[in-house]
Amino acid sequence: MLRNLFLTGLTTLVLLSNAFATSSFNDDKDKEVKIKTSAVCGMCKARIERNLGFEKGVKEATLDVKSKVVTIKYNPAKTDVTKLKANISKTGYDADELVADEAGYNKLPSCCKKDGGSNHQ
Repeated sequence: MLRNLFLTGLTTLVLLSNAFATSSFNDDKDKEVKIKTSAVCGMCKARIERNLGFEKGVKEATLDVKSKVVTIKYNPAKTDVTKLKANISKTGYDADELVADEAGYNKLPSCCKKDGGSNHQ
């Protein structure tokens, strides 16, 4: 009887510890964030998506030019929203409240600049 109780307790402990171990892995599941940019055209789209693709932990980045919103799927164990916004800013575009990096912005073709892209819809 005591042996059965011990085995039941031990089994319960093993199952509970396994449940806690897997819950920590679930925290590392891919996340998704939407960031408003200052992109104006297809060249902007290609540039932002390409540069985000080089960011460690980014699984997918898709920019909707019409809404200027980039949707990014990423691994939170490898990167975070701050780094993603910094990547977009260094590329030369605004990223939500983060203003475009001046050096990156100056490297953009004139059609991709906020003031030069007025002919894009």
